[in-house]
Amino acid sequence: MKTLLSLIVLPLLAGSAWAKAPNILFILADDQAWSGTSVRMMPSEAGSASRDFHTPNLEKLAAQGMTFSQAYAAHCKCECSRAAIQMGRSTSTLNATDKNSRNWSAPVTDSLVNTLKKADGSYRAAHFGKWQWFHTPESMGYDASDGITMNEDGDTTNPEDPKQSFSITQRAGAFMERQVKEGHPFFLQLSYYAVHQTPQALAATIKKYEGMAGANKGGRGDRAVMAAMTEDLDTCVGAVLKKLDDLRIAENTLVIYTSDNGGRTSLLNGGKGDLGEGGIREPMIIRGPGIKGGVNCTTPVISYDLMATVLDFAAPGFVLPKGVEAGSWKPLLMSGGKEPVRRPIDRFVWHQAAEVEHPQSAIRKGDYKLLYFWDTKEGLLFDVVKDLGETRDLARQSPDVAARLQTELKAHLRAGLGEQAYAALERGEFPQGRGPGKGKGPGGGKKKDGKKMVK
Repeated sequence: MKTLLSLIVLPLLAGSAWAKAPNILFILADDQAWSGTSVRMMPSEAGSASRDFHTPNLEKLAAQGMTFSQAYAAHCKCECSRAAIQMGRSTSTLNATDKNSRNWSAPVTDSLVNTLKKADGSYRAAHFGKWQWFHTPESMGYDASDGITMNEDGDTTNPEDPKQSFSITQRAGAFMERQVKEGHPFFLQLSYYAVHQTPQALAATIKKYEGMAGANKGGRGDRAVMAAMTEDLDTCVGAVLKKLDDLRIAENTLVIYTSDNGGRTSLLNGGKGDLGEGGIREPMIIRGPGIKGGVNCTTPVISYDLMATVLDFAAPGFVLPKGVEAGSWKPLLMSGGKEPVRRPIDRFVWHQAAEVEHPQSAIRKGDYKLLYFWDTKEGLLFDVVKDLGETRDLARQSPDVAARLQTELKAHLRAGLGEQAYAALERGEFPQGRGPGKGKGPGGGKKKDGKKMVK
């Protein structure tokens, strides 16, 4: 009886919270590690938040919404991750596994925003900030944008607008004002250049962090400027959220904050550019009407789920384009983390064969993750719930699990990349001449607790 009542009551509550077409505000940080904010992504782990970086507005957002301890990027590098977000599928299925990929398997007419407008033509959409792909924002349905922009566009000479964070925020405010005035619901993606290297921040913010460990008065590794850049980004997030209040639309706006990929942390293995948890696990916070505040969710989610989630809130029941692998977070969000996310495929798959010393792929299914290296033909199996740092390889202990996941991983890649590209992988032919035995990692890298690690 209790289950039956929940099936009836939860949809009614969700409907009352979203009485009209909701606005969607999607904030995407650049290269922000899982522990790159002052919000604990995992309440029991102090190392899942930064002691040095201060993000009070994100702390407030977390108190008002749900944080995710197991949120994943679709890829460990920005270009591929951003493509997957726009198209609602894994990078290998999309055939967008490196920044030079051009032969996508899905048309841009099937993008998130184009699909949203097919479902409800009253929506208007904007993308401000870093784009980093060859398809234009306009081709993907955006009515306003900064065009095709790259990493270097974020580095400014204006001391009042480091990383363009403040001008992006101003453009966002103007766009929201216009949509409210004209009566349009909107999808707004803010792709901040922060906190990507090289760090830039307001002089006044930098001054607050002078003397901290790792400060070296400028340069890529300046910890003080990184901390200041993170705080400036948080200030801009606070300004955008205040604009929602000022326009009196916060009560009908879903706010999603996350990063395009991960980075180095004290707890996780690996970092940006590889498929250790550090490279693909990311911060995520979501707020909206009917979403209980101060809740931490342990359900694994992935960034390409955004398409299904947006459509579920904006146009429930609308059929997604063929091939979309995303699942909606709406039941999860509206139930306080109790309801599952249902996807067409019950697995996460990543592939990284370019710009990495050891070409690699990974699959997560349930609590297990298999990390496979194409040059050494080695598969490492981890329980990433019990073993955050991926320190204990379980492949010999559970060979059947490792074999099953490896088979499933390779089948997924073959289907997405095509026979020719897959056969090249098996032969050891990798993009940009990367080959076996180079650099660090399994077969010649750092070891921790006797187990080989991604480095």
